[in-house]
Amino acid sequence: MKVLVTGADGFIGSHLTEELIDRGYDVKAFVYYNSFNSWGWLDSLPKEKLSKLEIFAGDIRDPNGVREAMKGVDVVYHLAALIAIPFSYHSPDSYVDTNIKGTLNVLQAARDLDTKRILITSTSEVYGTAKYVPIDEDHPYQGQSPYSATKIGADRLAESFYRSFNMPITIVRPFNTFGPRQSARAVIPTIIAQLLEGETEIKLGSLTPTRDFNFVKDTVNGFIEIANSENTIGEEINIATQREITIGELAEELIRQINPNAKIICDEERLRPEKSEVNRLLGSNEKIKKLTSWEPKYTFEEGLSETIKWFKDKNNLVQYKSDIYNI
Repeated sequence: MKVLVTGADGFIGSHLTEELIDRGYDVKAFVYYNSFNSWGWLDSLPKEKLSKLEIFAGDIRDPNGVREAMKGVDVVYHLAALIAIPFSYHSPDSYVDTNIKGTLNVLQAARDLDTKRILITSTSEVYGTAKYVPIDEDHPYQGQSPYSATKIGADRLAESFYRSFNMPITIVRPFNTFGPRQSARAVIPTIIAQLLEGETEIKLGSLTPTRDFNFVKDTVNGFIEIANSENTIGEEINIATQREITIGELAEELIRQINPNAKIICDEERLRPEKSEVNRLLGSNEKIKKLTSWEPKYTFEEGLSETIKWFKDKNNLVQYKSDIYNI
C-alpha cells in the first residue's frame, strides 16, 4: 500500500513517516520546498530509512503540486499545517492559506484521483476551553485563536466533502502531543531546553491551564489504527489519554527531574489574551477505543523520560534557541 504523509518534515509527521517505514509501507513524504533543500526532521533519520522514502518537495498551498504528489497514492495522512498560536495572532492570512486552502487542495485532489483513504489532522484546540469533561467528539467548537478557527474551517470542509461526495475521509483530532523533535514553540520543549541550558529561572506564560498530553508514539499509532479501520470513515476521532495536568505541575515535574534548584518565572510576553487562552483540555478516548484497537502504550512519565533523554543529546539541544521566546 502506498501512503503519502503531508507535513512529513514536521514533528508528528516525521514520527509517523518513520513508523510507516518500519511497518513496511511504501511511503511518499511531502516536505516543504525550500532553497536549503532541508527535509526538516526527516534529515535526522538514519540513511537506511531515508533510502526507503520517496521525497516530494512542494507547498501545500499549491493545488498543482499537491495533486502531483497524490498521484498513485492509496492513503493520505494530511498533517501539513501552521500550528503556532501566538504567530497566528499577527499573521492569520498565512493560516487561512495553509490550513484551510491547503486542506481544500488535498480534498480536491483526493476526489479527482479517487484516493482510497484520507485522514485530515485536526487539533483539540478546535474545542476551546472545555464546557464539559471529558471532551468528546460532540463537544461544541470555539475558535479562541486564528489558528483554531482555521482548523475548525478545515475540519468542516473535510466533513462537507465526506457528506457531499461520499469520500472515505476521517478527521483525526490529537490532543496535545509531545516528544522528541517537537518545536520550541511548545511548552514541554520550552521548559526542557531552558533547564538543560542551565537556566535557573524558567520563563513561562500562564501556569493554570490544563492539558491532556499524548506521547508522540501513541499519537502516531492512533493515526495508523484509524487508517486501518473501515469503521472510522466519516468520523471525527479524538486521540487522548483522559488525563490532565496543569502547566505549573508539568513545569514542577520537569524541574524535579532536571534541576531542582530552578524556579518558574511568569513572563508577560508569553501570556495569551484572556479570552484566547484555552483554560482546560481533557479529552475522551472512548470513541477511538470503540472503533479501533488503539490503547496508549506510554505513561506520561515514560514519555517525559524519553523526551528528556533525546534533548540531552547535544546534537539535538543545539537546534533549540532556549534564550528567546519562540512564537
